[in-house]
Amino acid sequence: MTALELNDINVRYPGGGGLFDISLAADTGEFICLVGPSGSGKTTLLRTVAGFLRPVSGGMRINGAEVVSDSAFVGPDKRGLGMVFQDHAVWPHMSVGENVAYPLKVSGLKGAEVRDRVAQTLTQVGLTGMADRKPDSLSGGQRQRVAIARAIIAKPNVVLFDEALSSLDEPLRADLRGQLKALTEELSLTAVYVTHDRSEALALADRIAVLNAGRIIQYSDPQQVLNAPQDPFVAQFMSDAGLFPVTVAGGDSGGGRGDDGVVVLENGSRVTGFTRMHAEVDPVLAVGDGDARVCPAGEGHVDGTVESVLFDRAGWCMQVRVWDQALTVLSAGDRPRVGDTVGVMFTSGTLFTRESSR
Repeated sequence: MTALELNDINVRYPGGGGLFDISLAADTGEFICLVGPSGSGKTTLLRTVAGFLRPVSGGMRINGAEVVSDSAFVGPDKRGLGMVFQDHAVWPHMSVGENVAYPLKVSGLKGAEVRDRVAQTLTQVGLTGMADRKPDSLSGGQRQRVAIARAIIAKPNVVLFDEALSSLDEPLRADLRGQLKALTEELSLTAVYVTHDRSEALALADRIAVLNAGRIIQYSDPQQVLNAPQDPFVAQFMSDAGLFPVTVAGGDSGGGRGDDGVVVLENGSRVTGFTRMHAEVDPVLAVGDGDARVCPAGEGHVDGTVESVLFDRAGWCMQVRVWDQALTVLSAGDRPRVGDTVGVMFTSGTLFTRESSR
């Protein structure tokens, strides 16, 4: 069943900007992440789903019920949603149990049913026996669990998360991320989750919506977003890809895999092994952080200058300046030095038309 459906939603701000022709659907139990740069429309989209913003056009349904149309607008309190904020917004004058019980009491439930539901929900989020505690006696992670419990206790149609874990320190954040994913799967909760953290989105999401300038550029599963970007912007945002003008020298001129094709860089180097996406005119090769490796200077497709070096679990993570592009390249070998000239071999990439980038 479709839990959330948006059709051609448009939102306008007085000073310009907003959302443009947003269409998106989420099935029951699906975990959807919204990602994009600051100002891309992530929070605006979340607030529109919540009912805090009224679209100028378009339609929206939640669990099949119409909540936005040309003639109808259902307010936030009637949409059956839960919401978790970045700062958790747990009321300090209430106990944990009172915080969690609040949505039930607002709906008119009382007595034993409320107590039983509170106890059950606290157990689900790992806070068994803490109903009588005050928020100021809890850790940051525990307070965020209280906020999650409050958001899910009324069995909402959809739960909205606005940077819900971003204020927590690692490794607590990673731990709670795993628990949140497990909880939504266990309860078949439909979630819409805003995050600036690309790794978090890839870990949590069943599908990711990549936004830019108020538009959804790509909406697909994490593997496709990362490995088969549909637009140069998605490749740049998700994989820190560099864009290199090329000439198509041969091979398949249609869509799909271009492994038998050849592109030629501006320095004359010939590259194969790329994926072809909409590259009929003015082609560019997008090379992401998994599409290149370093080698001795003069032995790769291009040479570049090392601008920064950071250690990562996978090895040395380098920023290499190649012409006017900054590439992220991993190396498991010896640590390079800033300022070194290194060769860069393109092992894969995605071929686009430059104009397809928004």
